[in-house]
Amino acid sequence: MVFDLITVDPARMNGQPCIRNMRPTARRVVELAAFYQDREQLRQDYPELEDEDIQQAVLYVGETGDVR
Repeated sequence: MVFDLITVDPARMNGQPCIRNMRPTARRVVELAAFYQDREQLRQDYPELEDEDIQQAVLYVGETGDVR
C-alpha cells in the first residue's frame, strides 16, 4: 500500500512519521482514534484531520509497526 499522506522529515517531530507534514504523528492519530469512540467528536477536536488521514495512520502503524 502507498502511504501518500504519511510524511517523514528529520526536521519535523524528530523524524517521526507525521500526517501530511503537519505536527500530528501517525502514532498520535492512532491513539486518538482509539480514545475517541465518537468520530464526530474527534473531528471537532482535531479539525485538521480528515478520515483518510486516520485510515492511513492506522494502516501505516499496523503494517510497519512504526510507533516511534
